[in-house]
Amino acid sequence: DDITHLASTICGTPISLISLVDRDRQWFKSRHGLELAGTGREVSFCAHAINDPSEVMVVTDARADPRFADNSLVTGRPHIVFYAGVPLVGSEGHALGSLCVIDDKPRTPAPHQLEALRALARQTGHLLDLRRKTTLLEEHERILGQRNDELRQFANVLAHDMKEPLRMVTSFMDRLHRKLEGTM
Repeated sequence: DDITHLASTICGTPISLISLVDRDRQWFKSRHGLELAGTGREVSFCAHAINDPSEVMVVTDARADPRFADNSLVTGRPHIVFYAGVPLVGSEGHALGSLCVIDDKPRTPAPHQLEALRALARQTGHLLDLRRKTTLLEEHERILGQRNDELRQFANVLAHDMKEPLRMVTSFMDRLHRKLEGTM
């Protein structure tokens, strides 16, 4: 949420999003200035932005862009006119979604604004990777805990099961020792 707030502040836009795009939809991991939680991929600007993970996609006026002129997000609420989106690239090099800023007026972002968006997108990608790795570590920790519990139970059973044979051997050795002492 801090990142989307910063993106809007830096670019002077009322809306900014961190969107994650899958095969059928996009959903907003964070949103500033927009109530929608996600949309279908067919109307997603971000789905276009991730086509080239190395470039910022800038649409200065979506109403004049043939890709978006008939888009329901342009013709209806939130009335997108300006869009700038930086792909969020994971550690494996795949674009996962984008960090984008949106306005209902035409804009041309300044170079320093685009550089700031790139920097924020890199940090967002790092945070998403960190979250994924943390989730994996937590799952491994849970599995390891279960295995440790199983090993502890096995050790308790083994210790219990070994006591009786050891008692018998000890008893036999004591009798043998007493018998041998009596013959000497």
